[in-house]
Amino acid sequence: QVQLVESGGGLVQPGGSLRLSCAASGTFFSISTVGWYRQAPGKQRELVAAIRGGGSTDYADSVKGRFTISRNNAENTLYLQMNSLKPEDTAVYYCNLNNLFGGNYWGKGTLVTVSS
Repeated sequence: QVQLVESGGGLVQPGGSLRLSCAASGTFFSISTVGWYRQAPGKQRELVAAIRGGGSTDYADSVKGRFTISRNNAENTLYLQMNSLKPEDTAVYYCNLNNLFGGNYWGKGTLVTVSS
């Protein structure tokens, strides 16, 4: 019943910006830890950024200072603002949610391509 739907991916030039969104339904969004993962071909899925219900955040070293994760609990929406994008940021980006009942949920992903 839990659904996560990503949007906002696309093609952007190096140095450009994108804002990803994840709309959540069917769960207790405001008290759940939510985050963004990404996976490039031939690589493992990796954590990009996460934000807990209390607002604390974690970032991968590769994106610190460039990406910002945020949430709008009134709209049950997660965001990832990506600035100063690099070709190595190219990947499918997935929204993830962990709730207090042991549930772990994933969206289908949105493709981000950074190329000139």
